[in-house]
Amino acid sequence: MKTYLKTLLRVFKKHFTRLLSIIFMVVISVGFIAGIGSAVDKINYSLTDYYRAQNVSDFIIKSKKDGGFSQSEIDEVKARYGENNVNVGMSLDAEIEIDGETQLVRLYFFDGEQTVNRQTEREVKEDVEADIKICAEEGDNKIKGVPLGTQIELNFKDILTQLADGGTPPVLTAIPDKMLTKTVTVTKTVLSPLTFGVDGEPSYKNGEDVEIPDNINAVNELITVDNILYLPFDIVPTVFSQKLLPKGDLYVALDNRNVFNAFGKEYKSYLDGEQSALTEMLGGDENVRALTLYDNYSFNALVSYGAKVRGICIVLMIAFLLVTALVVLSTMTRLIEEERAQVACLSTLGYPSWRIIFKYALFAMIGCGIGGVGAYFVEMGVATLLYVVFNYSFTMPPMTPRITLWFYLAVFFGIVLVTLISTVLAGHKLTADKPANLLRPKAPKAGKKVFLERIPFIWNLLSFKYKSTTRNVLRYMSRFLMTVIAVAFSTALVLAGLALLDLCLFHGINSPSVMAVAVVVVVFAGLLTAVVIYTLTNINISERNREIATLMVLGYHDREVAGYIYREVYIDTAVGILFGYPLSALLIWAVFGVMGMGTLGGVSWFVWLIAPFVVLAFTAFVTLLLRRKIIKIDMNESLKAIE
Repeated sequence: MKTYLKTLLRVFKKHFTRLLSIIFMVVISVGFIAGIGSAVDKINYSLTDYYRAQNVSDFIIKSKKDGGFSQSEIDEVKARYGENNVNVGMSLDAEIEIDGETQLVRLYFFDGEQTVNRQTEREVKEDVEADIKICAEEGDNKIKGVPLGTQIELNFKDILTQLADGGTPPVLTAIPDKMLTKTVTVTKTVLSPLTFGVDGEPSYKNGEDVEIPDNINAVNELITVDNILYLPFDIVPTVFSQKLLPKGDLYVALDNRNVFNAFGKEYKSYLDGEQSALTEMLGGDENVRALTLYDNYSFNALVSYGAKVRGICIVLMIAFLLVTALVVLSTMTRLIEEERAQVACLSTLGYPSWRIIFKYALFAMIGCGIGGVGAYFVEMGVATLLYVVFNYSFTMPPMTPRITLWFYLAVFFGIVLVTLISTVLAGHKLTADKPANLLRPKAPKAGKKVFLERIPFIWNLLSFKYKSTTRNVLRYMSRFLMTVIAVAFSTALVLAGLALLDLCLFHGINSPSVMAVAVVVVVFAGLLTAVVIYTLTNINISERNREIATLMVLGYHDREVAGYIYREVYIDTAVGILFGYPLSALLIWAVFGVMGMGTLGGVSWFVWLIAPFVVLAFTAFVTLLLRRKIIKIDMNESLKAIE
């Protein structure tokens, strides 16, 4: 056991840079994927917490009858859902003069205390002398807001005339305007849980059956209100009959909302059942219209955008996992191959195959474990960043304290499983061989003509150093393909991020959340490219110490020796970039498809030119980091006889 532990410690010491490569691959891949996925979970859980805390209405029942809801109907609904879960009111949109400007204003009238859709106070001005104090919705990108202390004159004859669309109702003609006018003063600004989107609230003037858009930019195509006012029903002049201004809205909150999360499958199923029951209770579709949270612009837009971000995450997750699995597989396969002599010695000493393999599996698992810890903190940072960015499109509720681990654990254990399988397969292949064979140096790959040598007019144009580089690139085809595939996927990820960024900056998609995702994708794809190139190049250098030392003995300068390796790296990278273009087109098409916006043909031409420079920039950075390792190779140690 003592000998076994010593050999284990030597593996960590000898292959420390490869351990770091595994750690960084896990940190980048798991941290990025889980960060975006967890951000959506944070949004959904926070929305659920907010929905419960503010007692948000699941239904807004709008009466189609002239007289609104009768008291018996109201009592029947309250008996079913509870007194505190039903509010009675009326809402309408009308043109009203505020501070000398005619505005389209939503007026909410409520009967009694608001126990449903509890508002959040923003600003309060209590020292205002006024007969009637009211609340106004806080301003945002579209809602202008009303300064505290502003007095507003409400002429109910004018308001009802606008609603009637056929002149002043005859019953009001003989009533003096003075009796139909009330002056109210705004002393408080609030945020309603039904209007937390900052890009406007669609007006009723769009029509009752308007389809609420799930694209934030689509609200620009609708008529939106300029302001929203909240008023008590008792300010309505008593001369009005119930027929002229009826209590035609019921705000209903379901009473067992703690059983499920908002907008989950169970919620949707329960909502559909209650919607049918409510409609039937109140006289059917010809008498009422039951609106749900899915008909609310703010809720619908936030949930829809969260789903789009998750869709982007799932598409990109496949690419990230493939690259990570490929590089980890290459790292562990080559590491075990370099340990041929150690495997032979342990086998000769009587260690069973599973214990030998376990040593390398433990090496990989420790790398994944350390990377997993780092990835968790990266995941929290990315999720928090995206949640904060969503505040540019929505007045987000407080972020939930609930820990969201599902995405993190799923991705992390996926990486661990791939790493473990690749390590066991590579180890099993080696331990199945005889110790005598393992103790012998592995025969070098036989030299043979590459296909370019059979094309004289091209081959003869190449100088000696480029002929040598071409032979090395094409001689080790598995190494070449590994690098090309990894770089191709990295290029595709960079291009997908840039295409998303282009969509926001140059194609009118005003979505800070999508822009933030795009920036995160580009940054992490670039980092992934750097780690991929670093890992594969580092392995390449380690495998060719004798070859590099031979060049040094022959008198090659440091710059020439480094160039010998770098030329291969840049050729592999360039080929990977070329193959990355069709992969990029497929990835961008998939991302735009799950988003429901953007087209492959609409991506700006310069995006396709920028991506290769991003990949090459990270490649150049890596080659600079590895230059010292190349020129510091110990010639004496490297050229000693392996036997």
